[in-house]
Amino acid sequence: MDSHKDTEEVHRESMKKMLNSRLDLKDYVLKNARQGDIQNIIDTIDQYGWTKQWLMNIGDQKGKILDQAIQTRKPKIILELGTFLGYSSLRIISQLPDNVLFITIEANSQSAEIVRSIFEFAGVTNRINIINDYSDNVIPHLSKNFNIDSFDFIFIDHFKDVYLRDFKMLEDTRLIKAGTMIVADNVITPGAPDYLKYVRNNPNYTSTFYEGKIEYREDLDDGVEISIRK
Repeated sequence: MDSHKDTEEVHRESMKKMLNSRLDLKDYVLKNARQGDIQNIIDTIDQYGWTKQWLMNIGDQKGKILDQAIQTRKPKIILELGTFLGYSSLRIISQLPDNVLFITIEANSQSAEIVRSIFEFAGVTNRINIINDYSDNVIPHLSKNFNIDSFDFIFIDHFKDVYLRDFKMLEDTRLIKAGTMIVADNVITPGAPDYLKYVRNNPNYTSTFYEGKIEYREDLDDGVEISIRK
């Protein structure tokens, strides 16, 4: 038997079950978490991911890597590619003052609708700009629409096969400048090999890999790549 194909099939089934459980996750959060308590909402999502249904957000273990990156960079202008259900958005915004500009892009309409409910419950609706569209439609217009020169911090966690496409698009639109920190999740599982090859071999960046496990599991290796524009 082909173990790689078996792993892919298991992953596809997990993804299907997880996508079908999004409304259940929203109900679980609204029922069990404390309204307006961002950390408690994060903890409640983690509890759901570990005990109820696997979720594809960064999770509590790799989330600490994201937290440390935010604390190190202290960004004022942030872009997230792939909101999903708002977990990483909440981790990021919980560590930052009210005057930051935070833009998050989510292609899936149902996920965007659910995340608006979760952000309202968390009390962060006015602090996070959600754009429900495909990233390649949005990125070329970000500078003009939000009157920004570049991003201090970019978190990439959407479709793995477009990490590199969107990264290059951000470069081409000059939204990545000296000092921009780029954090990319799931670079091993499911993996973004073309992205890793590009950023690790590009003299314009210093890039470091932080190993971990896939979110809400202990049996699959994964990791986060953090790159900084020189």
